[in-house]
Amino acid sequence: MATDRSRTADRIRQIMAAEGDSVERNTRGFNEGRYDSVDRLEEYDAYKDRARAIKEDAIERLPELIERVRETVEENGGTVYLADDAADANRYVRELARERAAETVVKSKSMTTEEIDLSEALDAEGCDIWETDLGEFVLQVADEAPSHLVAPAIHQSREEIAALFNEYFDPDEELETAEELTAFAREYLGDRIENADIGVTGANFVTADTGTMALVTSEGNARKTVAVPDTHVAVAGIEKIVPTFEDLQPFVELIARSGTGQDITSYVSLFSPPVATPPVDFDDDGPIADDPADRDFHLVLLDNGRMDMREDDQLRETLYCIRCGACSNSCANFQSVGGHAFGGETYSGGIATGWEAGVHGRESADDFNDLCTGCSRCVNQCPVKIDIPWINTVVRDRRNRGAEDGQLDFLVEGLTPDEEPAGMDLQKRFFGNFATLAKLGSATAPVSNWVADTLPSRLAMERVLGVDRRRDLPEFERETFVEWFRNRDVPRPVDADYHAVVYPDLYTNYIRTDRGKATVRTLEALGVAVEVPEVASSGRAPLSQGMIATAEDHAREVSANLEPYLEAGYDVVAVEPSDLAMFRGEYERLLDERRSETIAERSYEVFEYVYGLLENGVDPASLSGADDAGGAGSALAYHSHCQQRTLELEAYTTDVLERLGYDVVTSDVECCGMAGSFGYKSEYYELSVDVGERLGEQFEAPDAADRTVVASGTSCLEQLDGLLARRPRHPISLVAPVGSE
Repeated sequence: MATDRSRTADRIRQIMAAEGDSVERNTRGFNEGRYDSVDRLEEYDAYKDRARAIKEDAIERLPELIERVRETVEENGGTVYLADDAADANRYVRELARERAAETVVKSKSMTTEEIDLSEALDAEGCDIWETDLGEFVLQVADEAPSHLVAPAIHQSREEIAALFNEYFDPDEELETAEELTAFAREYLGDRIENADIGVTGANFVTADTGTMALVTSEGNARKTVAVPDTHVAVAGIEKIVPTFEDLQPFVELIARSGTGQDITSYVSLFSPPVATPPVDFDDDGPIADDPADRDFHLVLLDNGRMDMREDDQLRETLYCIRCGACSNSCANFQSVGGHAFGGETYSGGIATGWEAGVHGRESADDFNDLCTGCSRCVNQCPVKIDIPWINTVVRDRRNRGAEDGQLDFLVEGLTPDEEPAGMDLQKRFFGNFATLAKLGSATAPVSNWVADTLPSRLAMERVLGVDRRRDLPEFERETFVEWFRNRDVPRPVDADYHAVVYPDLYTNYIRTDRGKATVRTLEALGVAVEVPEVASSGRAPLSQGMIATAEDHAREVSANLEPYLEAGYDVVAVEPSDLAMFRGEYERLLDERRSETIAERSYEVFEYVYGLLENGVDPASLSGADDAGGAGSALAYHSHCQQRTLELEAYTTDVLERLGYDVVTSDVECCGMAGSFGYKSEYYELSVDVGERLGEQFEAPDAADRTVVASGTSCLEQLDGLLARRPRHPISLVAPVGSE
């Protein structure tokens, strides 16, 4: 296992070195463009809701819509073939090429033809195949796989492409600029298109009522691929079907904004094939013939596991995907490594786990599944609102349950009171049971901290559990947050208007008790009657490792622990955003509807709760402010937790801090890169640090270098603590009354 981790680390390191700069520059550019573009679209959320509803309806009615497409296309004179799998689809297209005696085939960009390896199948038939999309053309010359759903050559720089073309084609004059490269490709591919016998495209959408295909591209070669050869073959997954022509509208508004940050792409082409345009005869100087009777069209609709995905309650949502790549662009890890690390046989990015598990088999997703940290930044960015982290968690859980019995399970026996099968990866089992470890570490502190940090312990943890020795370990407090509250001799508010439970998450209870204490002092200063009861851990730790059954067990225990307080009218205040995300998000999947709704409706992030109190007229005079901090301490550089951003809670923290006189600048980095246990794992340490350095660089820039650094999440604080010379603080420590017990 240590060898496997070392190989993974080496591969990630090599890809970051070779491709990381180009991938980061391009994906972050797309992501920033998406933010700007969607801000200009007033109906953005309404379009997302409509697009989601259309996809839900289409997948529910898929068998009916397939038959409707068959009818409409055949009424137009085309042919529809429903292919069971990749081999079936390739056989059909190969036979068609054989019948046409096709020598040259041109293809526009299509992930579906990548999925079935159509180019290899046609090559075996003796055809000369050329990709006409510039990015795909680059990859064909380089003999590489795509690194992004939308921008396949995103990992290549202009200089690298120029060197590739100059070596491969040996032009009379060396190519250097983007204009020269584009002009060369246009002329070279234009000749191939002119002489092509068959044109192959994919389809972004297929409308059932009219048989219309929509192609959304940034280049014109897809149109040429359709219109110039006399035979056009479109290969599309059955999930591309939408019920009506009118249903295209929200997708056209969303797909470019989501993928590349454009309001609309250069070309949105709608074909109701066979296209009523005669084939072009480049040898005939006369006018183009009026009769398009020689044009031939074939639509290959591909199943290849999609119907099974439709029947799988957990993978079904994958079929809503419109292949925009927004999940990749918004993913901090993808921004560092691209699809050659964060991808499988065909698909890349966050949604790739669902696609690879569905069409290629779960094993195809195993190598990259853990690169999804569950940060949730992709959820809001997805134009059809797919819960991508949950799909990744489900596939991770299935991998865990498919593991063979482990011979080393005894090493963590006693630390693993979980619901998972034997043989599960020890690293996952260790991190998934952090609650037990934290209880033991706190009970034996400070000895436990000293022992854990000795060189023999660090070496053993790295070899057996994959805990990287370069990462500082958390230090357990002997007195827990719950014990501190229980042992206090402080009068409680009488006849309070507000009652709240401060949820003692794992880190607040056992490691960073100071932020829990500051939360209690802050709420009490605002007149809230506070309780800190013994409550189970939320289940975030096991869920992050794909241990769904264990997470369900935790969720049920939390619900039982909190139920008396909720029935008595208490609110639940969470210090750690990832635990609040569990209450408002994942508990919907882990608990029955009544229990999950009750917790979700009554749970708040600490600054969200403080903001609500202030908005309802509570006087903030008792809180600390910028005047108490004094000098440079009043100027803050703030990084909000990724799940806090997804829940749209960041503004509450900045608002409260600014009300109290602080001058706040905020980071625009999507994620700190630590992501709970992810940053501790030896195979991902370099990647975690690479992601974190973006945040570190921002806080070391001139406009933030002298500011006090604050962050809301445990992982963020740990990452920043390792990256910066100045120690970061939780923002609640800045507002808690000074000198209170």
